Amino acid sequence: MVAFRNTDASGRPTGLLLRCVLYALVALGLIIVDKRYDQLGQIRRFLSIVAYPVQVAVASPFEGWDWFRNSVTTRDVLRADNARLEAELRVAQFRLQRYEALETETQRLRGLRSSTEGVASRFIIGDIMDVQLDAYRERVLVDKGARDGVFVGQAVLDAGGVFGQVARVGQLTSEVILLSDAAHAIPVQVNRNGLRTIAVGTGDTSRLKLPYLSTSADVVAGDLLVTSGLGGGFPAGYPVATVIDVKRDPAASLADVDARPAAALDRSRELLFVWSKPAPPAAAPTPTTPTTPATSAPTPAAPATAAAQPKPMPKPAPKPAPEQPSGANDE
Repeated sequence: MVAFRNTDASGRPTGLLLRCVLYALVALGLIIVDKRYDQLGQIRRFLSIVAYPVQVAVASPFEGWDWFRNSVTTRDVLRADNARLEAELRVAQFRLQRYEALETETQRLRGLRSSTEGVASRFIIGDIMDVQLDAYRERVLVDKGARDGVFVGQAVLDAGGVFGQVARVGQLTSEVILLSDAAHAIPVQVNRNGLRTIAVGTGDTSRLKLPYLSTSADVVAGDLLVTSGLGGGFPAGYPVATVIDVKRDPAASLADVDARPAAALDRSRELLFVWSKPAPPAAAPTPTTPTTPATSAPTPAAPATAAAQPKPMPKPAPKPAPEQPSGANDE
């Protein structure tokens, strides 16, 4: 081959083959030594340190161009991503608020449902449409009326207790008078001892009055007032209010008792119209047969009926007397 000739064109020896073989043997020896003894590791590390500035200098123009292009592109992308994330955040916040409202509404409805267990046979839930609260009139308009079976005087509850009762009924809506209306009164009893009285409205949604309790009545602050069931307007056992203040004047015959309504009269949005369970009919007493004493005379048997009596046998007709001979009387 021409590349490994020992002489050039003029005939002088070059030694290319000898150098090639020598270099190959040296390279093979270095490979073996590096593989077996790792003697060239320090040299390579030193050479990498020396070559690093060269590598940086060669790669810097390309890296600078890539950085510039990416920085311009990334800014536009970041602006778009930021706008998209802000929109998603607003939607997520709106949904979160709605979920919180639904959770609160669910808790209120569960409270309404649990307040009727064991007492009401039927109930419907209505939403408050309008509120009329002033010094002389405390009523709300609800979206349930005669079409739903609502009737005047029906008990109305919320999740806390008795809210009021129906004062007027339309075909689609009804007007509910609040417990705190000055014209409203409800029979109640103290849950602790069963003391019965009447709670009347004061025109203030946070206060009821018990004006008919004597100064010696057993009532203290903290007593729970529940419906007594008297009068038939409200079923017994519903919470009405909690006594918050009792004032006794020795010179007066009646105590001054204030109570706080159990229902949220100024905050409720859903109301519950309830139908009371009918009272179970009283069982008729079973007549008992008195036991006859042993010493008493035996009871005579009842006479048999005329149909059961045997018919009397007909009596035989009397035989006619034999005729005497006519001549016998002449003797």
